[in-house]
Amino acid sequence: MTKHLNYRPSIAMKASDINLSKSITIDRSATTKNLSFLKQPVLSVVNEHLIAYPTPSNLNYFWGFGSLAGICLIIQIATGVFLAMHYCPEVNLAFNSVEHIMREVSGGYILRYAHANGASLFFLVVMVHILRGLYYGSYYAPREAVWIIGVLILFLMVATAFIGYALPFGQQSLWGISVITSLFSVVPFVGNDLVQWLWGGFSVNNATLNRFFSLHYLLPFLIAGASIVHIAALHHKGSNNPLGINSAADKIAFYPYSVAKDLVGFVIFMIVLSVLIFFAPNLLSHPDNYIPANSLVTPLSIMPEWYFLIVYCILRSIPNKTGGVLAIALVFVALLSVPFLAGSPIRSSSFRPLHRKAFYAFVSCCLILSWAGSKPVEQPYIFIGQCATAFFFIYFFILVPLLGRLEYLLLTRKV
Repeated sequence: MTKHLNYRPSIAMKASDINLSKSITIDRSATTKNLSFLKQPVLSVVNEHLIAYPTPSNLNYFWGFGSLAGICLIIQIATGVFLAMHYCPEVNLAFNSVEHIMREVSGGYILRYAHANGASLFFLVVMVHILRGLYYGSYYAPREAVWIIGVLILFLMVATAFIGYALPFGQQSLWGISVITSLFSVVPFVGNDLVQWLWGGFSVNNATLNRFFSLHYLLPFLIAGASIVHIAALHHKGSNNPLGINSAADKIAFYPYSVAKDLVGFVIFMIVLSVLIFFAPNLLSHPDNYIPANSLVTPLSIMPEWYFLIVYCILRSIPNKTGGVLAIALVFVALLSVPFLAGSPIRSSSFRPLHRKAFYAFVSCCLILSWAGSKPVEQPYIFIGQCATAFFFIYFFILVPLLGRLEYLLLTRKV
């Protein structure tokens, strides 16, 4: 009797398992049949990386800034291509051609303001993306290549934005080109020749503008290619998550779950961009750049765009010209070396109280550098900028490796 009672449930369980497996097989075959078109050569790549790509289930909204950066790049390339159809890279016509786009081309002012303000929002999105990676430890193994490629993309963005800032050929454009390109004169032996090669002569002239326009048209496509490599490297190793742990057993499809979160960021981004275009188009630009370039009149203050203020403040905080250029190079060296400096086995700063405080101090330092960089080159702004510059490098080369090892010692001692 006992055997009989124990035997019947097992038979019932096996029957239910069979029925369940049949239903799952039917559901999968139906799904495969409905999505069979995704097996085509091109669409299969889209399906693998944008639809069925497995993502950790606990990703927060900060992970949406990566895809939002891709959307920003698409907007910049699209608007830039249309602007290039009407722009004339000639010193006597460049400023007037921009005014022609603004006044006479149908929808030209939208294209121009979308491109200019889109660049500012592009840098803002990328900065938040980088800070998210620093906070949650997205640079840890095995994602070092993902981080390094991202830093290289940032460098290409800086070069592209600087070159593009020169194209309207207003007062700030002319003197910004002259000041920044002259920094290459610190290169040993070939510095002066390098500057003349960049200028195409002994001063900023028509050759300079033509070269900058060509590079500004080319570099965004290099950024797009590097972004594809960046995404491929990310999908090869898998995404990090807020907990900083292995999430292989808890992943969901990118569509529709992560796409829904990314759409929230995209809607907010488009609202902000629309407000800037239609209500405050010149909020983030300098008024002197609406004055035609004049090499005989020096502006009262030569100030870069807001997204350059951090490196600009670092540059001017060091009295020596060569030292300032080396400090700018050291900024990118610091970012590239982060994966090799970190010494904590714990990725996420959510579980690292010491590093979390240092990270918030670093964010405050970046804000101070931006604020001090927008002020005149005088006291107390010089001293404030120097203090913030010192902490900027202390964070990367001292606090990141030191706090990681200190927290590890404290953790093992408690255990």
